[in-house]
Amino acid sequence: MLLPLYDENPHNRFPLVTLLLIVVNVLVMFQLSGLSMRRGGEQRAMAITFEHGFIPARLTRVDQPGPLVIQQEVAMGPQQRALLEARVSTRPSEVYSTIFTMMFLHGGWLHLISNMWMLWIFGNNVEDRLGSVVYACYYLLGGVVAVLVHWMTDPNSTMPVIGASGAVAAVLGGYAMTFPWAKVRSLLLIPFPIFLDLPALAVLGIWFVLQLVSGIGALGAAAGQQNVAFWAHIGGFIAGVVMIPFLGLGRPPADADWRSENRDLFDYLRSDSPNQR
Repeated sequence: MLLPLYDENPHNRFPLVTLLLIVVNVLVMFQLSGLSMRRGGEQRAMAITFEHGFIPARLTRVDQPGPLVIQQEVAMGPQQRALLEARVSTRPSEVYSTIFTMMFLHGGWLHLISNMWMLWIFGNNVEDRLGSVVYACYYLLGGVVAVLVHWMTDPNSTMPVIGASGAVAAVLGGYAMTFPWAKVRSLLLIPFPIFLDLPALAVLGIWFVLQLVSGIGALGAAAGQQNVAFWAHIGGFIAGVVMIPFLGLGRPPADADWRSENRDLFDYLRSDSPNQR
Protein backbone atom coordinates (compact mmCIF):
# COMPACT_ATOMS: atom_id res chain seq x y z
CA MET A 1 0.00 0.00 0.00
CA LEU A 2 1.36 3.42 -1.01
CA LEU A 3 -0.15 6.36 0.89
CA PRO A 4 0.71 9.95 -0.14
CA LEU A 5 1.28 12.12 2.93
CA TYR A 6 2.12 15.54 1.47
CA ASP A 7 3.86 17.13 -1.49
CA GLU A 8 6.80 19.52 -1.61
CA ASN A 9 5.19 21.87 -4.10
CA PRO A 10 4.33 25.33 -2.74
CA HIS A 11 1.32 27.24 -4.05
CA ASN A 12 1.08 31.03 -4.39
CA ARG A 13 -2.64 31.63 -4.13
CA PHE A 14 -5.05 30.75 -1.33
CA PRO A 15 -6.81 27.48 -2.31
CA LEU A 16 -10.32 28.83 -1.75
CA VAL A 17 -12.26 26.34 -3.88
CA THR A 18 -10.33 23.33 -2.58
CA LEU A 19 -11.08 24.33 1.02
CA LEU A 20 -14.73 25.05 0.22
CA LEU A 21 -15.13 21.63 -1.37
CA ILE A 22 -13.63 19.97 1.71
CA VAL A 23 -15.84 21.99 4.08
CA VAL A 24 -19.02 21.23 2.13
CA ASN A 25 -18.25 17.52 2.00
CA VAL A 26 -17.50 17.40 5.72
CA LEU A 27 -20.69 19.31 6.60
CA VAL A 28 -22.81 16.93 4.51
CA MET A 29 -21.15 13.97 6.24
CA PHE A 30 -21.93 15.46 9.66
CA GLN A 31 -25.57 15.87 8.60
CA LEU A 32 -25.83 12.26 7.46
CA SER A 33 -24.04 10.96 10.55
CA GLY A 34 -26.35 12.92 12.82
CA LEU A 35 -29.38 11.64 10.94
CA SER A 36 -28.21 8.04 11.20
CA MET A 37 -27.98 8.27 15.00
CA ARG A 38 -31.68 9.08 15.39
CA ARG A 39 -34.40 6.48 15.61
CA GLY A 40 -35.21 5.36 12.10
CA GLY A 41 -32.40 7.57 10.84
CA GLU A 42 -30.54 4.80 9.04
CA GLN A 43 -33.47 4.23 6.73
CA ARG A 44 -33.75 7.96 6.07
CA ALA A 45 -30.01 8.24 5.39
CA MET A 46 -30.25 5.32 2.98
CA ALA A 47 -33.23 6.97 1.29
CA ILE A 48 -31.11 10.11 0.77
CA THR A 49 -28.42 7.96 -0.81
CA PHE A 50 -30.95 6.47 -3.23
CA GLU A 51 -32.47 9.86 -4.00
CA HIS A 52 -29.30 11.89 -4.43
CA GLY A 53 -26.71 9.23 -5.26
CA PHE A 54 -26.13 8.23 -8.86
CA ILE A 55 -27.95 5.05 -9.94
CA PRO A 56 -26.92 3.92 -13.45
CA ALA A 57 -30.27 2.23 -14.17
CA ARG A 58 -32.01 5.49 -13.37
CA LEU A 59 -30.10 7.28 -16.13
CA THR A 60 -30.67 4.39 -18.53
CA ARG A 61 -34.43 4.64 -17.95
CA VAL A 62 -34.60 8.43 -17.80
CA ASP A 63 -37.94 9.95 -18.77
CA GLN A 64 -39.72 6.61 -18.76
CA PRO A 65 -43.19 6.63 -17.15
CA GLY A 66 -43.38 5.67 -13.51
CA PRO A 67 -40.65 5.49 -10.87
CA LEU A 68 -37.79 3.00 -10.81
CA VAL A 69 -38.33 0.48 -8.01
CA ILE A 70 -35.16 -0.66 -6.26
CA GLN A 71 -34.85 -3.30 -3.56
CA GLN A 72 -31.65 -3.63 -1.60
CA GLU A 73 -30.66 -5.47 1.56
CA VAL A 74 -29.03 -3.18 4.11
CA ALA A 75 -27.40 -3.77 7.50
CA MET A 76 -29.48 -2.44 10.41
CA GLY A 77 -27.21 -3.69 13.18
CA PRO A 78 -24.46 -6.22 14.02
CA GLN A 79 -26.68 -9.21 13.14
CA GLN A 80 -29.73 -7.56 11.68
CA ARG A 81 -30.49 -6.90 8.02
CA ALA A 82 -33.53 -5.47 6.32
CA LEU A 83 -34.81 -5.28 2.77
CA LEU A 84 -35.20 -1.65 1.77
CA GLU A 85 -37.41 -0.72 -1.13
CA ALA A 86 -36.98 2.64 -2.79
CA ARG A 87 -38.95 4.29 -5.56
CA VAL A 88 -36.88 6.88 -7.37
CA SER A 89 -38.05 9.30 -9.99
CA THR A 90 -36.92 9.00 -13.60
CA ARG A 91 -37.77 12.62 -14.42
CA PRO A 92 -34.79 14.11 -16.29
CA SER A 93 -34.23 17.04 -13.92
CA GLU A 94 -34.09 14.75 -10.88
CA VAL A 95 -31.92 12.15 -12.59
CA TYR A 96 -29.37 14.54 -14.08
CA SER A 97 -28.97 16.43 -10.80
CA THR A 98 -27.69 13.26 -9.12
CA ILE A 99 -24.61 13.37 -11.35
CA PHE A 100 -23.56 16.38 -9.25
CA THR A 101 -25.12 15.65 -5.86
CA MET A 102 -23.42 12.24 -5.63
CA MET A 103 -20.05 14.03 -5.48
CA PHE A 104 -20.90 15.40 -2.04
CA LEU A 105 -22.18 12.19 -0.42
CA HIS A 106 -19.93 9.58 1.16
CA GLY A 107 -20.46 6.13 2.61
CA GLY A 108 -18.60 6.82 5.85
CA TRP A 109 -15.88 8.87 7.49
CA LEU A 110 -13.04 6.74 6.13
CA HIS A 111 -14.40 7.17 2.60
CA LEU A 112 -14.66 10.92 3.12
CA ILE A 113 -11.24 11.39 4.75
CA SER A 114 -9.42 9.43 2.05
CA ASN A 115 -10.98 11.54 -0.70
CA MET A 116 -10.49 14.88 1.06
CA TRP A 117 -6.90 14.01 1.97
CA MET A 118 -6.01 13.43 -1.67
CA LEU A 119 -7.92 16.54 -2.70
CA TRP A 120 -5.98 18.70 -0.25
CA ILE A 121 -2.55 17.31 -1.19
CA PHE A 122 -2.98 17.75 -4.92
CA GLY A 123 -5.90 20.12 -5.36
CA ASN A 124 -4.27 23.29 -3.98
CA ASN A 125 -1.57 23.27 -6.66
CA VAL A 126 -3.99 22.52 -9.48
CA GLU A 127 -6.22 25.36 -8.28
CA ASP A 128 -3.17 27.63 -8.10
CA ARG A 129 -2.36 26.75 -11.69
CA LEU A 130 -5.85 27.09 -13.17
CA GLY A 131 -7.37 29.82 -11.04
CA SER A 132 -10.34 29.27 -8.73
CA VAL A 133 -13.17 29.65 -11.26
CA VAL A 134 -11.65 27.41 -13.93
CA TYR A 135 -10.58 24.92 -11.25
CA ALA A 136 -14.14 24.64 -9.93
CA CYS A 137 -15.42 23.90 -13.45
CA TYR A 138 -12.55 21.47 -13.97
CA TYR A 139 -13.41 19.58 -10.77
CA LEU A 140 -17.11 19.30 -11.57
CA LEU A 141 -16.59 18.39 -15.22
CA GLY A 142 -14.09 15.71 -14.22
CA GLY A 143 -16.67 14.31 -11.82
CA VAL A 144 -19.33 14.27 -14.53
CA VAL A 145 -17.07 12.37 -16.94
CA ALA A 146 -16.19 9.91 -14.16
CA VAL A 147 -19.87 9.20 -13.49
CA LEU A 148 -20.66 8.70 -17.18
CA VAL A 149 -17.75 6.28 -17.62
CA HIS A 150 -19.03 4.28 -14.65
CA TRP A 151 -22.51 4.30 -16.16
CA MET A 152 -21.22 2.96 -19.49
CA THR A 153 -19.59 -0.03 -17.76
CA ASP A 154 -22.79 -1.09 -15.96
CA PRO A 155 -25.83 0.85 -17.27
CA ASN A 156 -28.42 -1.37 -15.59
CA SER A 157 -26.94 -1.35 -12.10
CA THR A 158 -29.28 -0.30 -9.29
CA MET A 159 -26.43 0.19 -6.82
CA PRO A 160 -26.17 3.88 -5.80
CA VAL A 161 -22.76 5.42 -6.43
CA ILE A 162 -21.62 8.18 -4.08
CA GLY A 163 -18.39 9.99 -3.34
CA ALA A 164 -16.02 12.60 -4.71
CA SER A 165 -13.53 9.99 -5.93
CA GLY A 166 -14.14 10.58 -9.64
CA ALA A 167 -13.78 14.36 -9.37
CA VAL A 168 -10.70 13.98 -7.16
CA ALA A 169 -9.25 11.56 -9.72
CA ALA A 170 -9.53 14.32 -12.33
CA VAL A 171 -7.47 16.54 -10.02
CA LEU A 172 -4.87 13.78 -9.72
CA GLY A 173 -4.68 13.50 -13.50
CA GLY A 174 -4.22 17.25 -13.81
CA TYR A 175 -1.49 17.26 -11.17
CA ALA A 176 0.35 14.38 -12.84
CA MET A 177 0.40 16.33 -16.10
CA THR A 178 1.32 19.72 -14.66
CA PHE A 179 3.74 18.78 -11.86
CA PRO A 180 5.06 15.31 -12.79
CA TRP A 181 8.39 15.75 -10.98
CA ALA A 182 7.10 17.37 -7.78
CA LYS A 183 8.25 15.36 -4.76
CA VAL A 184 5.53 13.54 -2.85
CA ARG A 185 6.36 12.16 0.60
CA SER A 186 4.67 8.77 0.70
CA LEU A 187 4.26 5.95 3.19
CA LEU A 188 4.89 2.47 1.84
CA LEU A 189 3.55 -0.43 3.91
CA ILE A 190 5.18 -3.78 2.99
CA PRO A 191 4.13 -4.56 5.82
CA PHE A 192 6.52 -2.41 7.86
CA PRO A 193 6.38 1.35 7.13
CA ILE A 194 8.91 3.03 4.82
CA PHE A 195 8.88 6.75 4.03
CA LEU A 196 9.80 7.65 0.45
CA ASP A 197 10.13 10.83 -1.60
CA LEU A 198 8.78 9.95 -5.04
CA PRO A 199 7.93 12.04 -8.11
CA ALA A 200 4.21 12.73 -8.45
CA LEU A 201 4.14 10.97 -11.81
CA ALA A 202 5.29 7.75 -10.13
CA VAL A 203 2.88 7.99 -7.17
CA LEU A 204 -0.15 8.88 -9.27
CA GLY A 205 0.88 6.51 -12.06
CA ILE A 206 0.96 3.61 -9.59
CA TRP A 207 -2.44 4.67 -8.27
CA PHE A 208 -3.89 4.77 -11.80
CA VAL A 209 -2.47 1.36 -12.75
CA LEU A 210 -3.99 -0.17 -9.61
CA GLN A 211 -7.37 1.34 -10.48
CA LEU A 212 -7.09 0.07 -14.05
CA VAL A 213 -6.21 -3.48 -12.98
CA SER A 214 -9.02 -3.50 -10.42
CA GLY A 215 -11.47 -2.02 -12.93
CA ILE A 216 -10.71 -4.66 -15.54
CA GLY A 217 -11.13 -7.34 -12.90
CA ALA A 218 -14.44 -5.84 -11.78
CA LEU A 219 -15.88 -6.09 -15.29
CA GLY A 220 -16.49 -9.77 -14.67
CA ALA A 221 -18.37 -9.17 -11.42
CA ALA A 222 -22.10 -9.72 -11.20
CA ALA A 223 -24.18 -6.73 -12.21
CA GLY A 224 -24.60 -4.26 -9.37
CA GLN A 225 -22.09 -6.03 -7.12
CA GLN A 226 -19.17 -3.62 -7.55
CA ASN A 227 -18.50 -2.02 -4.17
CA VAL A 228 -15.89 0.39 -5.58
CA ALA A 229 -16.50 2.43 -8.72
CA PHE A 230 -13.07 1.79 -10.23
CA TRP A 231 -14.14 2.94 -13.68
CA ALA A 232 -15.27 6.26 -12.28
CA HIS A 233 -11.72 6.69 -10.93
CA ILE A 234 -10.24 5.71 -14.29
CA GLY A 235 -12.58 7.97 -16.26
CA GLY A 236 -11.97 10.92 -13.93
CA PHE A 237 -8.19 10.57 -14.09
CA ILE A 238 -8.14 10.38 -17.89
CA ALA A 239 -10.51 13.36 -18.08
CA GLY A 240 -8.11 15.33 -15.89
CA VAL A 241 -5.16 14.44 -18.10
CA VAL A 242 -7.04 15.40 -21.27
CA MET A 243 -8.48 18.65 -19.92
CA ILE A 244 -5.47 20.17 -18.18
CA PRO A 245 -3.54 21.32 -21.31
CA PHE A 246 -6.61 23.11 -22.64
CA LEU A 247 -7.80 24.65 -19.38
CA GLY A 248 -4.26 25.73 -18.59
CA LEU A 249 -4.24 28.12 -21.51
CA GLY A 250 -5.88 30.89 -19.53
CA ARG A 251 -3.31 31.09 -16.76
CA PRO A 252 0.25 30.73 -18.15
CA PRO A 253 3.25 31.27 -15.88
CA ALA A 254 5.14 34.55 -16.05
CA ASP A 255 7.15 35.09 -19.24
CA ALA A 256 5.44 32.19 -21.01
CA ASP A 257 2.71 31.94 -23.59
CA TRP A 258 0.21 29.12 -24.03
CA ARG A 259 2.13 27.52 -26.91
CA SER A 260 5.38 27.08 -24.99
CA GLU A 261 3.55 25.98 -21.86
CA ASN A 262 1.50 23.31 -23.64
CA ARG A 263 4.66 22.07 -25.31
CA ASP A 264 6.32 21.76 -21.90
CA LEU A 265 3.33 19.93 -20.43
CA PHE A 266 3.92 17.08 -22.86
CA ASP A 267 7.73 17.18 -22.86
CA TYR A 268 8.77 15.49 -19.62
CA LEU A 269 12.23 14.36 -20.72
CA ARG A 270 13.84 17.67 -21.68
CA SER A 271 16.50 18.64 -19.16
CA ASP A 272 15.43 22.29 -19.27
CA SER A 273 11.71 21.57 -18.97
CA PRO A 274 9.94 23.57 -16.23
CA ASN A 275 8.28 20.33 -15.14
CA GLN A 276 11.64 19.14 -13.80
CA ARG A 277 12.12 22.00 -11.36
